[in-house]
Amino acid sequence: MGKLTVRALRAVLVVVLAGTVFVQALMVWALATDPEDGSLPLTPLRVITILGMVSVQVALVCVWRLVTMVRRGTVFSHAAFRYVDIVIGAIVAAALVWFAVTVLNAPGQRADPGVTVIMGGVGVAILGVALIVLVLRMLLAQAVARDVEAAQMQAELDEVI
Repeated sequence: MGKLTVRALRAVLVVVLAGTVFVQALMVWALATDPEDGSLPLTPLRVITILGMVSVQVALVCVWRLVTMVRRGTVFSHAAFRYVDIVIGAIVAAALVWFAVTVLNAPGQRADPGVTVIMGGVGVAILGVALIVLVLRMLLAQAVARDVEAAQMQAELDEVI
């Protein structure tokens, strides 16, 4: 991975992380100062938003660590699995948070239930992203196994020579 790619990815990660912290701060401020008017369950939605941002932040930190491992050439190791597993967990948590938002929003959509169906579909799509990352984890496992096998073969070849 080139230096420009790493810098660009890290810049995106920093911007997204700063954005999530900003949204969390706004939600905490709104929880403390803005009363509910009764039209929507604002307090649960704000708490869910804060939790959703936490799941995004956890994934961002793990991606940062994985990029660091790629840059150092150590990504094909068992240490990378921990970060990938945490990313998968964070994506699943984000999907569960989205489903909670869908449930809270559903009573207000009785006249147009299509919105609730679409929101449910978005939740399923988020779970699909978790499955894609799981498949990528399996590819990483194969790569790590091949790397270990190649190192063993190199050691055997070094003994012969």
